[in-house]
Amino acid sequence: MARSTARKRALNTLYEADEKNQNILSLLEERLKEPGAQTPLPDYAVDIIRGVGERRNRIDKTLNRYSTGWKVGRMAVIDRNILRIAVWEILLNDEVPDKVAIDEAISLAKMYSDDDAIAFIHGLLSAIMADKEACLAKFNGEASAEDTAGEVNETEAADSSDVEQSSNESNADSVE
Repeated sequence: MARSTARKRALNTLYEADEKNQNILSLLEERLKEPGAQTPLPDYAVDIIRGVGERRNRIDKTLNRYSTGWKVGRMAVIDRNILRIAVWEILLNDEVPDKVAIDEAISLAKMYSDDDAIAFIHGLLSAIMADKEACLAKFNGEASAEDTAGEVNETEAADSSDVEQSSNESNADSVE
């Protein structure tokens, strides 16, 4: 139950950053310094937010590769952030079984999204899980290239119609 609550809190923060076009990591730092009326973020929520914030471009590229018909920039804000959390858990958090990550993403989608999104999220995450080894190899290869060239935003390169969002995402990832 505690991790489910942490995922909800992480989703709220990721959603807020996305809606405000604010850097995820800077919003996280604000929340850690000044939690406001909310209770402090659970440790696992911080792990998720930091993990997604540090690797959002690579996570989005992964989603774009496995998504049919909808690139990240065209997805509903809530859906793409549910997917980002699940991809981070599937690819980068060995403490969470892949099927649990998918089930938790579906639970979030049932709370915050519609039936079409639930099916889309399930199918997309199942495809990533089924191809996990190749996905990880590509993901880690992108990390190596970024380490030598700096974080390069290619999130929307596969969907050139989202040029404005692509430049916004570059700005959002500039702090590490």
